Amino acid sequence: MIQLAVVAILIAALAIILVSCEIFTNGVEWLGCRLGLAETATGSILAAVGTAMPETIIPLIAIFFGTAEQGEKMGEGAILGAPFMLGTLAMFVGGVTVLYAYRKGRRTDHIVLRRDHAERDMKYFMMMYTVALVSGLIGLNESIDRTYLNYGLAGLLMVAYAHYLHRTLKDEPREGENSCPALYACVVCKLNPAKGRLGFLLILLQVTAALLGIIIGAKFFVTEVEEVSTAVGVPPMILMFLIAPIATELPEKFNSVIWYLRSKDTLAFGNITGAMVFQSSFPVSIGLVFTHWQLEPINIASILIALLASAWLFMSIRKKGGISYRVMLASGSLYILYIIMLAVLEPGASA
Repeated sequence: MIQLAVVAILIAALAIILVSCEIFTNGVEWLGCRLGLAETATGSILAAVGTAMPETIIPLIAIFFGTAEQGEKMGEGAILGAPFMLGTLAMFVGGVTVLYAYRKGRRTDHIVLRRDHAERDMKYFMMMYTVALVSGLIGLNESIDRTYLNYGLAGLLMVAYAHYLHRTLKDEPREGENSCPALYACVVCKLNPAKGRLGFLLILLQVTAALLGIIIGAKFFVTEVEEVSTAVGVPPMILMFLIAPIATELPEKFNSVIWYLRSKDTLAFGNITGAMVFQSSFPVSIGLVFTHWQLEPINIASILIALLASAWLFMSIRKKGGISYRVMLASGSLYILYIIMLAVLEPGASA
């Protein structure tokens, strides 16, 4: 029986995440403005990497502090679960948000993007996640020693992400991008965030405090979700792949929901796709180096589904320069396909 205290903590943790995300999005917009960054870099690097920390830490803890075999399996599940959730469920949440705002007359029925930036994010993600797929397919043959191959692929992923950072940081801000709402911290400290070192310090303090709030809220949320999952008998592999990423991906989802409602689509979409690029590089590199990376067939299926969803979005961007809420909902529906597959192949997933 699930205790009321657990439910109360879940609700409180969710509230902390929501409030912290609102404060974070406000602060990170100002940080991008003060650094002279384009919205592409603000969304895909500052916001994406910042809010990706909780789900990046979880597989590290599982791999380095879990039991040898179970820790590896849980770590691999958490590593693959994050980009899968972002490419499917997060897009579905975004589609629902755009549809809601459109019917309320608050925005258009599609998200308007900088085509070059959106295509770049999707290309890098698909290329790097394909590396994870290829290595996983090779790993199905246990007779092959892939130690040095995995080291080489991990190095390749890190170099590719460094190249991605270089290209994204070179983006020039466009007219109208650097219009930020009032910084929330100004209510407490009567400083102008647009001027001086103290103003910049105020921005950093707000972003840092909000990020800590996100991490703390996500930590409590995951802990309580794990307790609930244990109570209802969910296998650890399914827990790490499905439930933990849903909780830790809440920051990206909520940040993007806020920006979609304000028609700041470059920030909203970049927050998701930038996190996908990061999650397909650094965490996957950790998995390649510190685990055997012998993926279950159901995990390989998740990679294929994430790549399929990304290709669907990429083609929409290339043909139309944007994405309608219908395409986002369709991409998110692939998550349901995975749930069906998981129900059929559950013994393999929980092995």
